[in-house]
Amino acid sequence: MTISCDVAILGGGTGGYVAAIRAAQLGKSVVVIEMDKLGGTCLHRGCIPSKSLLRSAEVYAEIQESESYGIETTGVQLVFPKVQARKEAVVEQLHQGVQFLMRKNKIQVLKGKGRIIGPSIFSPRSGAVAVELENGEMETVVSGNLIVATGSRPRVLPGLKPDGKVILSSEEALTLEELPASIIIVGGGVIGVEWASMLADFGVQVTVVEAAGQLLPLEDEEIAHELLRLLKKRGVKVLIGTTVDAETCVVSESGVTIEARKGEQSQTLTAEKLLVSVGRVANIENIGMENTDIHFDKGVIEVNANMQTNEPHIYAIGDCIGGLQLAHAASHEGIRAVNHLAGETLHPYHPHLVPRCVYTRPEVASVGYTEKEAKALGADVVTGKFPFSAIGKAIVYGMKDGFVKVVADRSSGDILGVQMIGPHVTDLIGEAALAQLLDATPWEVGEAIHAHPTLSEIIGEAMLAVDGRAIGF
Repeated sequence: MTISCDVAILGGGTGGYVAAIRAAQLGKSVVVIEMDKLGGTCLHRGCIPSKSLLRSAEVYAEIQESESYGIETTGVQLVFPKVQARKEAVVEQLHQGVQFLMRKNKIQVLKGKGRIIGPSIFSPRSGAVAVELENGEMETVVSGNLIVATGSRPRVLPGLKPDGKVILSSEEALTLEELPASIIIVGGGVIGVEWASMLADFGVQVTVVEAAGQLLPLEDEEIAHELLRLLKKRGVKVLIGTTVDAETCVVSESGVTIEARKGEQSQTLTAEKLLVSVGRVANIENIGMENTDIHFDKGVIEVNANMQTNEPHIYAIGDCIGGLQLAHAASHEGIRAVNHLAGETLHPYHPHLVPRCVYTRPEVASVGYTEKEAKALGADVVTGKFPFSAIGKAIVYGMKDGFVKVVADRSSGDILGVQMIGPHVTDLIGEAALAQLLDATPWEVGEAIHAHPTLSEIIGEAMLAVDGRAIGF
């Protein structure tokens, strides 16, 4: 059987289903092909379930610290199966929401494995998709345009392949039935530090091993240093500039041991579990790429600024094209791809203006260039920094660690980047992202009136600090 449509989307994750909705809004007939569940990794094995667990960990930690707020508690008990049940309920509610949006926008969803096929009697162009449905039947989807949105999966280190019991990826860790007493986390990037923060709040002994010279290697050095300090303050052991030797890994009934090495020095690490968190790999195998002329670079699909591959009617978005590999980046790319194929006017897309968020305690958020990156680009850099310890509401909340840093160009006055670590900064980063989109200067953002007492006051103060005009510190 053959299904014809204007737009076919291979992958129903965050990028794919958002692209589908936008295409439907523009009057296009749309078919989404998804082998698992709508919402993809972000909804089912990444963003949403991990943030649900992080929220439970945050609440548990706040209860432990409640005496400092004048509240004495007794008999507090962490019931991890209920934590997991809440996570599943959150995921299911959002999953139902995505399914509703598909029905509302009259988008046809095929549950099955899709594979791009070459030119056929159905289509003179490669890009038609053969779909093996759950019941074993086959469908062929022929479309005017195809969007590849197949996402990514956790990267596996040789010798440390997850077994789902002792050695885990971030996906297996989400399904733990009980908390381990101790864990080694290999990788101190975004996912690694989020798990470190969460598990430490749950009372797990955590050791993080990061090969680079700082946690969060792609973020500002001062931010990374502050996060390191605060994680250590909470009892997390962090080994920077250190690698693990997979050949020394021994799994037993009691857990796992492995050698960690820094230069000529080595030490043996022991824990109940080991979590491998060293990035993600694009899902581009077994989807028929060999039947196209699409180009690849370092394991990801090459696209232009319009999200087009070198076959103009085939677009690719999200994790399978590399880049930031963030859900909101994938959504934006999906909308951009659809707008382009529909002939809509496109605004410039600058990946460095995509906000980056880390949901540790405290949170980390950034947008634009770091101070180091800006200097490397030749900018005449000037910075402003303001601490949360001088913000009234942060003190009221008992969350005064961290700061906001603004990177600007001295000659043009433009904001080049903003980095934050502190309470709720993943919510605050939106103002900084808007400021950069509108080419605002620190003076303009600083002159905007920020309500008192609010955490957002710190943005205005940090902006004013660029010119030495901060009031509260």
